[in-house]
Formats: sequence, C-alpha cells, structure tokens
Amino acid sequence: MDIASRFGDNLLRRRRAADLSQEELASRASLHRTAISEMEKGERLPRLDTLVKLAGALATKPETLLEGIGWEPTLSRTGRFKVVKPKR
Repeated sequence: MDIASRFGDNLLRRRRAADLSQEELASRASLHRTAISEMEKGERLPRLDTLVKLAGALATKPETLLEGIGWEPTLSRTGRFKVVKPKR
C-alpha cells in the first residue's frame, strides 16, 4: 500500500463515520466531488491547504487523516515513506 492509498482509506473511513456523501464533504470543504473521489481511490494526494479543509469539514484533526503514514530517514541522503496497516 502506498501513501496515497493509505490517505484515501483514512479519508473514506472518516467520511463514512461522519455519515457524509462525497458531495456533502466536497461542499463543506469547498472542493469538487471528483477531487474527493480521486483522493479516496488513492489517485491523488491533497495539498496542505486541502488537508486542512478536509479535516475541518470532517470535524477532526489533520493527523487523523494522516494516520499510519510516516517518514523513515535512511543512512543515505534519501528517505522513504512508511505506511502501516490501520488499527481496527
């Protein structure tokens, strides 16, 4: 699983918990419904301002939408993203 897919799973889970349709969430976050769909399918990652809008529209903290996504520094100059399985 990559970070886009993990973010999409987190977003979908929070949207459903809030009992919102994609259209309702998009309206609350001042986004287009297709943007919500693309993010939930892991086809797109949000910009920072979009992340804040989504969290606000879902009445949650941005960290909730980033759950299970981290960064691992390596011994070389490049690091890598780390995705962990969701706790259920």
